[in-house]
Amino acid sequence: MTRIPFWLMVIVAVVAVVGGTAISAQDKYTVQVPNGLAFSEFRGYEDWPTVAVSQTEAAINVILANPVTIDAYRAGVPGNGKPFPDGSKMVKIHWKSEKEC
Repeated sequence: MTRIPFWLMVIVAVVAVVGGTAISAQDKYTVQVPNGLAFSEFRGYEDWPTVAVSQTEAAINVILANPVTIDAYRAGVPGNGKPFPDGSKMVKIHWKSEKEC
């Protein structure tokens, strides 16, 4: 059985939460994926360092990682064969531009 990396599951969950729900700033931390992660588990993601940025015709994408994940990358994870430590978190955010009329 192939093991899915923790960070990939986190990205998928966060994209589902952020992309599938209109979130107001006041109550965004009350959102939760059914039987899954709560948005509150990513509190403070706005201040996390940027890992990657990309752009498509439809959106600008950015991947952020918490300090635990950044330290793991600097230590050589995953290339050194070690798993990401507990507490590693990443988010992927998509910004879609709206054309003005």
